Amino acid sequence: MQRTTAIFVDGVGAAAATSGVLSQLQGRIFALLYLQRTALPLEEIAAELQQSKSNISVNIRGLIEWHLVRRMPIAGSRKDHYEAATNFWRVMQEVMERRFRWTVRQVLATIGETERASAAAPSRGQDAGRRETSTFIATRLEALRFFFSAVDVAIGAFTQGKPVDAETLQNVIPFAPSQPQRRR
Repeated sequence: MQRTTAIFVDGVGAAAATSGVLSQLQGRIFALLYLQRTALPLEEIAAELQQSKSNISVNIRGLIEWHLVRRMPIAGSRKDHYEAATNFWRVMQEVMERRFRWTVRQVLATIGETERASAAAPSRGQDAGRRETSTFIATRLEALRFFFSAVDVAIGAFTQGKPVDAETLQNVIPFAPSQPQRRR
């Protein structure tokens, strides 16, 4: 592998390893394919990255699922060839929708479940301390719901190629007048 390509492959691999989306090897495979003029067969990818063909095959399947790599038919060849995606807007839309929006919606569902459990809890005989704690928790949950609702709207707009503007977010978050910050 050429030095320039090796630097890029190793750098993207290191970045992928901390992404929470791809493994280091998947990042390296994507980077190698991205710098190629033509699609490569598994054997060549494995040789360039000094990995087994089966390990490359397993990791390429994950890259295909994320729409980062696609299988390309090559006339006259029975082997599968692969190339990297180049439409980064579409790739990021897919990642945001499939990875981050799911997480945001999990938090929103948990907030709703917690609020329902809190509302169903017996309230008779609560002392002032318990009522204060209940109010505190409700306030915290509401703030978290507002924030994650805004993130959900923003991801939805991004994945549909729409702008995320203040007017859109105002429909989700009731903006309060700013209050001076207290010094701690």
